[in-house]
Amino acid sequence: MSHDVIERYFAAFNAGDTPGMLAELSEDIDHHVNEGKIRRGKPAFAEFCAHMSRCYRETLTDMVIFTTADGTRAAAEYVVNGTYLETDEGLPAATGQTYRLPAGSFFTLKDGKISRVTTYYNLADWLAQVS
Repeated sequence: MSHDVIERYFAAFNAGDTPGMLAELSEDIDHHVNEGKIRRGKPAFAEFCAHMSRCYRETLTDMVIFTTADGTRAAAEYVVNGTYLETDEGLPAATGQTYRLPAGSFFTLKDGKISRVTTYYNLADWLAQVS
């Protein structure tokens, strides 16, 4: 079951379907972003997604999902294929640069929903590709 939740979450991500992503999250989601603060709750996650959709267009490929036998933890490894659409504050100017970046996410699941997602990627690699 946890594998299906993670698959649906990433399918919604690739479709640009924020409501679909939100449907897989618990109300008290803890969202640990790379190089950022922890965001708590669905409203904060939705706000993050709106910001990301404005600044970046991304599709994830080469996805491998791992889950624990008890269904409480999961991880995914993938490649982010993106376009930098609008300048993100504190980052280089966006001019439509494309990038390809290995990344991973780690999950805690509770009652069939994602209660924590932590995402990691190499920011220095991304900066080198868009600078």
